[in-house]
Amino acid sequence: MSYLSPLLNRHGAVQAGGLDAGVAAHYGDPNREQRLLAGYLGKPGTAVVDLSHRGVVSVAGPDRLSWLNTLSSQELTALAPNTGTELLLLTVQGRIEFDARVVDDGGTTWLIVEAEEAAPLAQWLASMKFMLRVEVADVSAEWAVVGSVSEVPEWDEYLAWVDPWPHLGAGGYSYAAVPEAEHPGLERPWREYLIPAGELESAVGQRPLAGVWAAEALRLAAWRPRRGAETDSKTIPHELDLLRTAVHLSKGCYKGQETVARVHNLGRPPRRLVFLQLDGSLHTLPAPGSEVILEDRVVGTVTSVAQHFEMGPIALAVVKRSVDPDAVLSVDDAGERYPANQEIIVATDAGQVVGRQTGFLRVPK
Repeated sequence: MSYLSPLLNRHGAVQAGGLDAGVAAHYGDPNREQRLLAGYLGKPGTAVVDLSHRGVVSVAGPDRLSWLNTLSSQELTALAPNTGTELLLLTVQGRIEFDARVVDDGGTTWLIVEAEEAAPLAQWLASMKFMLRVEVADVSAEWAVVGSVSEVPEWDEYLAWVDPWPHLGAGGYSYAAVPEAEHPGLERPWREYLIPAGELESAVGQRPLAGVWAAEALRLAAWRPRRGAETDSKTIPHELDLLRTAVHLSKGCYKGQETVARVHNLGRPPRRLVFLQLDGSLHTLPAPGSEVILEDRVVGTVTSVAQHFEMGPIALAVVKRSVDPDAVLSVDDAGERYPANQEIIVATDAGQVVGRQTGFLRVPK
């Protein structure tokens, strides 16, 4: 049976679809909800977002952090309790299979993932236990995730994952075209609270609710990629600037590390994430999956679209690295054309940090 949040019973709730099926897209006033979530006129945000459809996987046992460290792109052996980080599980070719938000409470490591990821992630982790002292469980039905831009003092008793984005993590590397001090992600200090499912309604109480449309608009404005939206079967971390928060470049070996190192040191990612300011005169939004066009040539794909309360219609897209960063693009949704000004997220010259070495084909370990 598909999940339906109890908060869909709130006045005005309209259910979302796609990755966010099961929770509210909005509660009747998306722009007001977005302002209450983000904060405005110098006031902090007061609204929270129901993300209770998200998957939650728990990993307990004394070997949990060192074990996850050997499997993932992130350095976790010294992860302090209540510190948010992010890990990727990659294919041998370096393509993203799982992207997990990570927080440890001192006894259990919690992995917050997209709804469709929880069961396969728990199953895969369980198959990799061998003789180690770890216990893996898909606990999605027992825990609800609630998002917020501002800290909720009344929820101090609940564990919270604080998004490290866009701060450069230890061992990370920025592919962004702007320095961290100018990164728009600084305007979105995002956190996700883990609340027992049975306490979701009482914990939220009368606090203002914003739908996932509001959360998505702020995510796009922060240039924050999302698995299942900005990713496909070929996505490597470099294309989305995920080396800044989800990859430690000098940790020990893990599956996919060789590709990560080779592209970073010697090559360039074949695609890059861009931010699009869409023409709002059409009063509609193109659908995710729409083609990005340059002079009648398809050069990429729109991955996420939102109506921002200040900027109007915006989108994230993945385009070919060679696309002229100054070119005005257009988005084609079944014949409907939307002019789009691009803002560079991943720099066009990202990669080749060391430079290609002659007579040397393998990255040193």
